Amino acid sequence: MQSRSLSRELALLVLGQCPERVDHPPDLSLDTLLQKALDSLMQHWTEVLDCCAGDLEKAQQHLLESELKDGPSSDQSSVRASLQLSLTGAEQVLNGLSASLELPRLLALSNQDQVRREAMQRVTFVLKKRKAIDQLLDGVMEGWRLTRLPRIDRDILRLAVIDLSELNTPAAVACNEAVELAHRFSDEQGRKMINGVLRRLQNAPSLVLS
Repeated sequence: MQSRSLSRELALLVLGQCPERVDHPPDLSLDTLLQKALDSLMQHWTEVLDCCAGDLEKAQQHLLESELKDGPSSDQSSVRASLQLSLTGAEQVLNGLSASLELPRLLALSNQDQVRREAMQRVTFVLKKRKAIDQLLDGVMEGWRLTRLPRIDRDILRLAVIDLSELNTPAAVACNEAVELAHRFSDEQGRKMINGVLRRLQNAPSLVLS
């Protein structure tokens, strides 16, 4: 993984530990912030797995109920829906766990000083310019508000804006890597929303942040 991509992913995890409406990173070491971020992700994936287990139980219950009924059953669609939800959630968990567990190893193998410096540069840009970034994103949301998105989706989009406006990253690269983050850390609905916002963002008349 290129250092730029790694620094972006690290920045995303650090941003998740920064309270909204602050303009500077927490007074904690980067290692501490990273550990807190990984702990939060593990908790999130545990909760998703619990939801998957609930969907499997629903599918099992629907199957039992259908077996007790005489004649054709209409419960097959409910069973399929519950199984699909469970499989989708399990896939998301596997992808997320893979990303979370891989990051410390990648940091150990990379040029850590450069990666950490670039990550904190991105974090600082987002925190200091968040109001302008959010106004820009709200302007291309088309009837939706940025605040209605999950925090991690908001931060993925914020980092994409910083790439485009402050770091002179080519639009195609910035958007592709934002989508890659969405595949690693968001769900299907989030990925679709991020894709749409990024397409409109590239056509925005100005990406200059005040």
